Amino acid sequence: MDIRRGEIIELSVEKVVYGGRGLAHLNNVAIFVANSVPGDRVIAKVVKTKKNFAEARIVEVIEASPHRIVAPCPYSDFCGGCAWQCIEYEKQLEYKHGLIVDLLNHIGKITDFTMHPPLASPQIFEYRNKMEFSFSDKKWLLPKERAEKDDNNSFALGLHVPGVFDKVIDIEGCLLQKEEGNAILREAKRYIRESGIPVYGLKTHQGFWRYLMLRHSYFFDKWMVNIITSEKRDAPIYLLASILKERFNEIATIVNNINTRRGGTAVGEWENVFTGEGNIKDKIGPFTFEISANSFFQTNTSMAEKLYESVRNFASLTGKEIIFDLYSGIGTMSIFLASRAGRIIGVDISNAAIADAKRNCQLNGINNCEFICGDVKMFLSQFTVQPDVLIADPPRVGMQRGVIDRILRLLPKKMIYISCNPSTLARDVALLKEGYTLEEVQPIDLFPNTYHIESVARLERI
Repeated sequence: MDIRRGEIIELSVEKVVYGGRGLAHLNNVAIFVANSVPGDRVIAKVVKTKKNFAEARIVEVIEASPHRIVAPCPYSDFCGGCAWQCIEYEKQLEYKHGLIVDLLNHIGKITDFTMHPPLASPQIFEYRNKMEFSFSDKKWLLPKERAEKDDNNSFALGLHVPGVFDKVIDIEGCLLQKEEGNAILREAKRYIRESGIPVYGLKTHQGFWRYLMLRHSYFFDKWMVNIITSEKRDAPIYLLASILKERFNEIATIVNNINTRRGGTAVGEWENVFTGEGNIKDKIGPFTFEISANSFFQTNTSMAEKLYESVRNFASLTGKEIIFDLYSGIGTMSIFLASRAGRIIGVDISNAAIADAKRNCQLNGINNCEFICGDVKMFLSQFTVQPDVLIADPPRVGMQRGVIDRILRLLPKKMIYISCNPSTLARDVALLKEGYTLEEVQPIDLFPNTYHIESVARLERI
């Protein structure tokens, strides 16, 4: 490869690839360009070289793609949260559709299936019901701050720069959440900065304040504030909670998760409730769900309903079926399908999720769902009931090979696979080919202005 790191080159961006970057070629070398749009002609700086490819960042856009727009967020060129703000929304949907097809073709080796157009989100901003902000004792300086020689760089509360684990962009708000959430963020930041209590250093592992997580009830318009700290210290949390509660009537509950471990996670080893009940309620369709601080709940509430409707349509239930709901979380899918099924058994590894699922069944008067806490692979090995329909909603890494092997032994007539990662969807569908054919895929855009896309796939037993 005759392309060197640090070299300035001119590129024409041809397409997008999974991961959200644009693809260009120079001297038959593939070059991935961050924050680019197909049709862009750019001057770029090479930031990484490998044997068969290179990575570059834009220095200047010489000729903008006709599908490039001005991103409204001042942090969009630096924050990794929503790198597609610079692309027209209609084109985002087109690119996402193409990414899924390409991955199923090339990884899954599958071409004979029905691919539906993505379902568009009615909101492309202010749609997220959960935001997680990180504290750091090292602030990532924006170009303006560097030019002004800002020396106040030992405090940040905001979002990470891609590839930089220990520095955080100190933001005043995020366009993906409601403005009320941004006001809560700013008030919490003001108090914490003035408290003098140090924020957590991601390299030193010293400091008190670790994360600020905000959850919003789309239907009831209520907020949860979750403050994650490195130790139990009630006094500063009480004071912050009283300030926030006095100013924001929409805050329903404030909790403190304590995480003493070094690992970078906003899930605490234990939790204290400072005000409210420790959860908020939201609705999907006619159903109400209690959501605790560490519950998994789809982050785009209005599009989650479209997701579950797609699963229901693909399942074509008669009211008699036995359904396995793998990776069932807090029971949203099971409850949504309960009136159309005979019996639903959900399984999840999280004790807290199973407790939430059982409580949500009671809340909605559902009596034909049961939930088991345990490993999905062990459940499929030991549970003797034969399902008619199997629904799987695994994490981004997809399903373990052992889980797929057990599904192929069970061979339920129909399988519905919900995926937030089309590359692992394609991999797993390829492994399931000895027992199933992929019939159709419905993408649902739960994540506008990002390259992420949710998909529902229907597989039928051969």
